[in-house]
Amino acid sequence: GGSLAEVAAAARKAAQAVRSIGVALTPCVVPESGKASFAIAEDEVEFGMGIHGEPGIWRGKLPTADALAQEMLDRLLPELDLRRGSRVAVLVNSLGATPHEELYILYRKVAQVLADHGATPVMPLVGRYATSMEMAGASLTLMPLDSELEGLLKAPADCPFWRVI
Repeated sequence: GGSLAEVAAAARKAAQAVRSIGVALTPCVVPESGKASFAIAEDEVEFGMGIHGEPGIWRGKLPTADALAQEMLDRLLPELDLRRGSRVAVLVNSLGATPHEELYILYRKVAQVLADHGATPVMPLVGRYATSMEMAGASLTLMPLDSELEGLLKAPADCPFWRVI
């Protein structure tokens, strides 16, 4: 319901506040090329990779889900101004082939660490929101919320991929 200028300002504010990091267990296959965007061993993870297969921060043996979630948070939290009482939007996103059950294992650890920091997740989203074809992996996105951003997140919406009632 806002003007174009108001919507653009809110989008800029959200984009400046949000931080994400991803992990890949398998590559995606871009239909036009018909081949994997990168190669990775069955027991490895690419940490910090881009959604289209851009190289990450490190590649190595697949650690536990808790260890992955902890490192994701260790890299994201210093970028954010979260204090006791902070409210934060959380997105644990499948890159396409990771099932919801595995995403919830990551979310469990994320929620635990945020609680230890005194931060409260608001409207946590766990599922397929921004995928990279059939890539196995996940991304974690955090956005500290002020009253404006939280109000916008909770605003009624009804469209094909986003519904808030």
